Amino acid sequence: HGKENVDSRHSRGRGGETTRFHTVNVAQPVRFSRKCPTGWHHYEGTASCYRVYLNGENYWDAVQTCQRVNGSLATFTADQELRFILAQEWDLEEKAFVRKDQRRFWVGYQYVITNRNHSLEGHWEVAYKGSSEVFLPPDPIFGTAMSEKENVLCAQLQCFHFPTLRHHGLHSWYAENCYEKSSFLCKRSQTCVDIKDNIVDEGYYFTPKGNDPCLSCTCHNGEPEMCVAALCERPQGCQQYRKDPKECCKFTCLDP
Repeated sequence: HGKENVDSRHSRGRGGETTRFHTVNVAQPVRFSRKCPTGWHHYEGTASCYRVYLNGENYWDAVQTCQRVNGSLATFTADQELRFILAQEWDLEEKAFVRKDQRRFWVGYQYVITNRNHSLEGHWEVAYKGSSEVFLPPDPIFGTAMSEKENVLCAQLQCFHFPTLRHHGLHSWYAENCYEKSSFLCKRSQTCVDIKDNIVDEGYYFTPKGNDPCLSCTCHNGEPEMCVAALCERPQGCQQYRKDPKECCKFTCLDP
């Protein structure tokens, strides 16, 4: 119901004495907008977080980088998820790409070549057998750095810089030599992120990102649950004060 100033409240304590509480605000509903660490984009449809890395790594190094942040190279479960990825304004440097209007990055698919006779024939596979149900890309464009000895190529998703092209979902799939260096897209499950941008493990207490530093919640499946709020005592001897947005019951006195 919004913030409410209350001069004092009385409660009967142990032994019958009257206990006096000075409250600054009443707990209120909080909308939790952050379920991913800084730099990651959240998609509610898959409860996942996504981030493009600009390191310029080959496919195998990119795999390890994603694993170090508890993720994997991105695969997609539905067209809606892919459209979400294509519509994002990724925080990228133009120098990381060959053409300013095009952006390519490694994703979690591999193209297995089965026939090299007149034209390359093969099929897409998910790079990690443990991945959940995913769709497979259409026939790829073959990269220029291919080796005749390679029977497995790695997937690059190409999207476009211009907003009109992005929002129309225009994109291409490339099958490229896995040892070429490229930016890459990592995907991980959504997580609990506290008010100071730390990642919180399952089952731990934390204060979620939001506008109330006096909330304490339990992290469950990447969501804050069973939240309780502390009510702060008004700072003594101070008429005007400011609450610290990240520390519970911490104030700055604004009196002269």
